Amino acid sequence: MSTAVMEQRPQILARAAQGDRDSFSVLIDPLLDPAYRLAAVMLGDRGAAEDAVQEASIKAWRKLRQLRGDAPSLRAWFLSIVANECRMTRRTRWFSVLKVADVPTQTRDERESSSDLRRALLRMAPDERLPLVLHFYLDLPLDEVAKTLRVSQSAAKSRIYRAAKRLRADLTMEEVF
Repeated sequence: MSTAVMEQRPQILARAAQGDRDSFSVLIDPLLDPAYRLAAVMLGDRGAAEDAVQEASIKAWRKLRQLRGDAPSLRAWFLSIVANECRMTRRTRWFSVLKVADVPTQTRDERESSSDLRRALLRMAPDERLPLVLHFYLDLPLDEVAKTLRVSQSAAKSRIYRAAKRLRADLTMEEVF
């Protein structure tokens, strides 16, 4: 995001809250990639991740006036909407049609090295996986992880630690090396 946009963020946020679509687009565009990555890890399906981010964007547009705080809290607020949308998608998924898995485009070596960690992450419950994805995959600082999870910083730190400890236990020494 350019420096000029960063300086004008409060004005852009105010215009977006009044219904200006272009201002909302300027605010939300830089957040779409992290939101998609979060949804893809939580749902494990590209199509469902795209749908979840789209639904979250619509909800954010409708609820922008309810944003508490200023422009810097926008990322945590939007990612929490995405996370909630992913939880709702996972809850309602039991009746959906079975989808055929995407054919991986990675080489065999890439697949083998990344699949162990991926499988271990997918074995975790979504609420257990979320703090790890926010902190390590999206590189969010601890305070934004806490805002996104709607918990205190110490609780967010504990959740990250417990999830990492469980993930470490799930990976055997053969999988690590």
